[in-house]
Amino acid sequence: MSAVLSFPSLAGALGPAAPDPAPPTAAECAALRNAIERARAISVRPGRAPGIVAAVMAGDEVLAYGENEVHAQCDPTRHAEVVAIARATRALGRTDLRGATLLSTLQPCEMCLAAMRFAGIGRLVFAARQECVHRKYFRFPALRITDFHEASGAAFVHHGGVFEGEVLDLYADGDE
Repeated sequence: MSAVLSFPSLAGALGPAAPDPAPPTAAECAALRNAIERARAISVRPGRAPGIVAAVMAGDEVLAYGENEVHAQCDPTRHAEVVAIARATRALGRTDLRGATLLSTLQPCEMCLAAMRFAGIGRLVFAARQECVHRKYFRFPALRITDFHEASGAAFVHHGGVFEGEVLDLYADGDE
């Protein structure tokens, strides 16, 4: 039997997703900095791939963090963003994350962008941008985030390059 966590202070924070041109908030920046610290810690562990860490927030609260578990779980779908989304939906006891924000140390790949949209997440904040990292992180390198944004009917907003200089070395060469 699993317990469902309750977040009473989040009442209304997971409302309908709406276009939001606002820059990253102080809380989002703090959560992204925490994710970057976690990614750096993971990256120095012996035998570990470059650390990728994501978080899902509702309002000013982090619902869940996730790190890349692809090699640890022998599962190519266990990207940090997918792990964070899964943990957030379990914590809330529902799959609808409308009104939430997804944060990541690396621009989400195509699969993660789809998972974000399936969960209803309409806001994305990330550090390293696709054009600044090794191409191995993207399976459709000709597609840019602006292509996904346009294809979604502008159903999400994105802010990339936030604290980018602090993570580029993690994703520069693609070594694992």
